Amino acid sequence: MSAKSEYDAAYFTLLRAREERDDLLHYADFLVAEQERLDRFVEQTQASFEDLPRKVRRPIDATTKPLLEAVGRRRAVVLDERRRSDERVANAEAFVNECEQELETLRR
Repeated sequence: MSAKSEYDAAYFTLLRAREERDDLLHYADFLVAEQERLDRFVEQTQASFEDLPRKVRRPIDATTKPLLEAVGRRRAVVLDERRRSDERVANAEAFVNECEQELETLRR
């Protein structure tokens, strides 16, 4: 492989690595916002009809438990993804640094 094509390959690898890192950072931000949104939704769902008489809200009560269980499943996935997120971002950042160093070496 020629020095030019090796440099080009390293450059485009760096661009892809940066894009992947940025995507992971954006995803991490999304996960935080999603967890907050789900928490608010659960709180609002539980508080929204507490003042209503039980006999009037019976049709809604029948769906509340399955709704909150589904939100709980989604929240569990979000929390699991958040636990993995820091390591994934750190690995992506390390790869970007490695690519930058390789590119700098090829510039010389």
